[in-house]
Amino acid sequence: MQLFNKINGKRLKSEMKISIRKRITISFYRYYRIGNPHIFRDHLYLLLNDLGVLGRIYVASEGINAQISLPEDNFEALMTRLAGIEFLKGIRLNPAFEDNGKSFFKLKIKIRPKILADGLQDESFDVTRVGIHLQAAEFNELAKKENTIIVDMRNHYETEIGHFRNALRPDADTFREALAMVGRQLEPHKKKQIIMYCTGGIRCEKASAYLRHTGFENVYQLEGGIIKYARDVAESGIENRFIGKNFVFDERLGERISDDIIAHCHQCGKPNDSHTNCKNTACNLLFIQCESCSQKYEGCCSLECREIFHLPEEEQRKLRKGNDQGIRIFSKGRFSRKGHGIMNYD
Repeated sequence: MQLFNKINGKRLKSEMKISIRKRITISFYRYYRIGNPHIFRDHLYLLLNDLGVLGRIYVASEGINAQISLPEDNFEALMTRLAGIEFLKGIRLNPAFEDNGKSFFKLKIKIRPKILADGLQDESFDVTRVGIHLQAAEFNELAKKENTIIVDMRNHYETEIGHFRNALRPDADTFREALAMVGRQLEPHKKKQIIMYCTGGIRCEKASAYLRHTGFENVYQLEGGIIKYARDVAESGIENRFIGKNFVFDERLGERISDDIIAHCHQCGKPNDSHTNCKNTACNLLFIQCESCSQKYEGCCSLECREIFHLPEEEQRKLRKGNDQGIRIFSKGRFSRKGHGIMNYD
């Protein structure tokens, strides 16, 4: 039996855009020692595929990390099937905040060395000794205290478009970099109250345990991350201390949490917080682009990429051959695209 989807991605994406079936976007994770990730991966695919589940799931010997969407009327069936897996019983499913459910168009379940690349030797410390979890109201209360430091455990391109007020935001491209930077910057403040937060909570699980291992005494983390915080604030009417957008790793690329626009177009500098990927697929740079620049550059990051974008598909394939760029992001002051229209607006 085929345990992966081989249908062309462009076709799947176009089908998703015109679909009228109501879908919801959900994320969940759990650290757990999985004996055979490959067998578990195949079992999970069989469980989810016929429910219309789409998304990106990472499975490793240390657990599972999932961002998915599914038809709204299959939500109860999903919960039942996940509950049939012993270590996933009672797992918290984190619904997206600003969502039409069209966040993914393909189901991908991948085996990884870790569900989160952190660069840590987990055997050297107790990864279950995590920080104290805070609900939204508790987070707000502790955040206002003078002896508290709020730490954003996300990457710079995420914090650029939205973050909590007065948060320490490491200028990092990866979680591995962020961990090292935060450790250094917080070293003089080991006796202060440290509140960590991230998108959905998974990065803080590892980061809070690591801080406690390195001698920090009062470590807290936001339960369910920004996603759950935004939903709790909307439902309870308490103060929203998050400004701007929450970056998400799916087709939406962002959920608006407040009306504040704190970022700028990387091409002209106008206030804007809409991420996009360069339409030249050989480039695929993730950057912020306003509507005016989107029209001028036709969704590309530069005039050069715009020219390539207009070449016949066969010529574009030749240019892409053997040139795997991987995941590329606009990296503020550390990245310069001379002559490519990208400017540095911090």
